Amino acid sequence: AVLVAIGILLVLVFSNLAGVQRNERNQERQRDIQDMYQQLEAYYVVNSKYPTLTNINSSTWWAPNMKTLNKESLRDPSSPLYILVAKPAKDTYSYDVTAADGGTCDNVTRTCAHYTLTATLEHATPHTFVKSSLN
Repeated sequence: AVLVAIGILLVLVFSNLAGVQRNERNQERQRDIQDMYQQLEAYYVVNSKYPTLTNINSSTWWAPNMKTLNKESLRDPSSPLYILVAKPAKDTYSYDVTAADGGTCDNVTRTCAHYTLTATLEHATPHTFVKSSLN
């Protein structure tokens, strides 16, 4: 009976620990999205456009153009990759950037005028954390 009670306590402790770690990862995701959002809005104020997805995923682009962006903000805490994707997915952040009419943009022939940043959260409601461009 004592072993059963110890086993039940261990299960409760480990499940609670997993929940705490999951919440910490979700909080980190929200901080990362907020950090990127602030950097993107600052970039827009200076350049009157948002960067493309290709720009964001290029360290040679973002290092000089978003100097205070912490590289870690580009990486979901459950992923080893420092890359954003176009559509929301588990263990990655998404950056969906569009022209003013909602179509594709390249900042050459069509200016990037809007974006949506999304983090997929673990076992949370709502399931995502989203920040959209001010414009």
